[in-house]
Amino acid sequence: MKCFFGIILCILTWSVTLAQNNTLNYYLETAKSKSPLLKDLRNQVAMSKLDSLRIRAGLLPQVNGSSAGLFAPVIHGFGYSGAITNINTFNALLTVNKTIIGKQYLNSQLAAVGFQRDSIINLGKVSELDLAKSITGQYITAYGSLEQYKFTGEIVDLLTKEDTILKKLTRANVYRQSDYLTFLVTLKQQQVALLQARLQYKNDFAMLNYLSGIADTSMANISEPTLQRTFTPEISASIFFKKFQIDSLRFLNSRKLIDYSYRPKLNVFADGGYETDFSNEPYKNFGTSYGFNLTIPIYDGGQRKLQYKRLALQQETSRYYRSFFDVQYRQQIALLNQQIVENEGLILKVKDQIRFTEALIKVDNELLQKGDLKVADLILAINNFLTVRNLLTQTTVSRLQLINQVNYWNK
Repeated sequence: MKCFFGIILCILTWSVTLAQNNTLNYYLETAKSKSPLLKDLRNQVAMSKLDSLRIRAGLLPQVNGSSAGLFAPVIHGFGYSGAITNINTFNALLTVNKTIIGKQYLNSQLAAVGFQRDSIINLGKVSELDLAKSITGQYITAYGSLEQYKFTGEIVDLLTKEDTILKKLTRANVYRQSDYLTFLVTLKQQQVALLQARLQYKNDFAMLNYLSGIADTSMANISEPTLQRTFTPEISASIFFKKFQIDSLRFLNSRKLIDYSYRPKLNVFADGGYETDFSNEPYKNFGTSYGFNLTIPIYDGGQRKLQYKRLALQQETSRYYRSFFDVQYRQQIALLNQQIVENEGLILKVKDQIRFTEALIKVDNELLQKGDLKVADLILAINNFLTVRNLLTQTTVSRLQLINQVNYWNK
């Protein structure tokens, strides 16, 4: 009787604490909005845009102000040579510098920043997929635990009704006391299984909140995940291969930058202000100057060729990674699709078996009320029903997890 009221209390607790109904999309959106990694990557993209602006700003005329003064006294003939120090000097100048580079060189520099930005954007998409896969996987696990909890509750409810009937028939000496006790053991086992299933769902649901960044330890109901299997896109459109495409373009641009770094560099400058040594009419020492610096690379000890070789090794490494990933990618997709088809076939067979076991339990229930059924046969039928229903739950969860994985790779 105590156990019966305990089950009633558990069911009431279920109805109160699981009144809320959250969806998979709710957890996905919450996790995305709270993920520090995604925020970090978005900020890195914003910073790369600032880097492009910084490069352009660096090519504008750079204006600097400077001032310096010197006093080197000669006392009684002792002191620095006045021919060197001029004894007193002072200047206050405004200097303008501008580096002259070709438009193609500028475009290559901007392209390098652009490729870095594209890599971060692609990494952000992959990271978002990783997060969604993790959240969806845990949601499916929690949903499986919830279905197991609900089913176990149905079994306990069924056994409780059978217990009422069997108890009356036992008192009427239709069944032996030992038969009733054997049945009661099964009922007690399922009551314990119900509590275990509730604890398992509570833990899985708490982990779902934890991964989503939700600070909540209470329990809530979740809806059935509606996952549709997507189909594999062209490799060129897959975000997992986007990295290799960006790397290929980045290597070509890096070679251009190496070439441009060995071209002549021209820098022009101009200054104006006041500079004097106070020796002759210092009030007239306001003036200006201008000029240029030209650097022509002639010989660098072979560094240019070494940079080419280093870049070639990086390209070769990238090609190896892409080739290996290509094989793994295709094999993974094929294997997941094959497993999904096999799971769907197994689910159909399990559902057929469930219909037979449900029909058998219905017949056994009618026979039990008439006293024409062995208790051992009833327990066997219920255990068979438990087995196939558990198999259906496990197979359904496995199918959803496989769809989650194949959808991840099909982006």
